[in-house]
Amino acid sequence: MWREEHPQEIIDLRDADLKEADLSGVDLRDAVLRRADLTRSDLTMANLSGVDLSGSHLSRADLSGVNLSESYLREAHLRGRTLWGQTLVG
Repeated sequence: MWREEHPQEIIDLRDADLKEADLSGVDLRDAVLRRADLTRSDLTMANLSGVDLSGSHLSRADLSGVNLSESYLREAHLRGRTLWGQTLVG
């Protein structure tokens, strides 16, 4: 809801501790999540298009149906993740 009201705002969550957070269906397009800890988070059907996930920890996160188009994943930790059903380019 906040994203709909503030579409131009940049969400800066660099270094955020989001372990085990329920972020299912959330719209974080173009956000900064550099070095964020998203270990075991639920990102089911989240919109992470254009998100800077460099150096972030996504180990054991649920990435089912997540949109990662145009996202920056350099040095992101994806240990144990299978990427199927995700949009990686668009």
